[in-house]
Amino acid sequence: MLEPKRIKRRRVHRNKLKGNAQRGHTLAFGSFGLKSLEPKFITSRQIEACRVAIARSLQREGKTFIRIFPDQPMTKKPAETRMGKGKGTLDHFIAVVKPGRILFEIAGVSEDKAKEALRRASHKLPIKTKFIKRRDIDNGV
Repeated sequence: MLEPKRIKRRRVHRNKLKGNAQRGHTLAFGSFGLKSLEPKFITSRQIEACRVAIARSLQREGKTFIRIFPDQPMTKKPAETRMGKGKGTLDHFIAVVKPGRILFEIAGVSEDKAKEALRRASHKLPIKTKFIKRRDIDNGV
């Protein structure tokens, strides 16, 4: 008797949150940015909430760059289910953020407007962040 073929399922493992950001830790596009100070998983909903907060604060001025992308799927088992029976279904997507990673950048606005917009965005995130600016803006240095 022939055995039925077993279907191999690809298990998705979580990334490690150890260490500092190895890439994406310098300003690349804008003059001002929001830098993470803690390691955390950030969901696509949190990124979208930050984008909306920045857009409303800037009122169509300047340009916003989102430097993180939620490309990691996270699964979740339904509430009140017993253990076992395999991995849960896809629930949402996350971006793995390590300390030092630039989350958002802004170009084409004054420092005060950028600081206020990024402050509003930081309130939507579950991590501590820091406002940074490009060095060549500071008094021509």
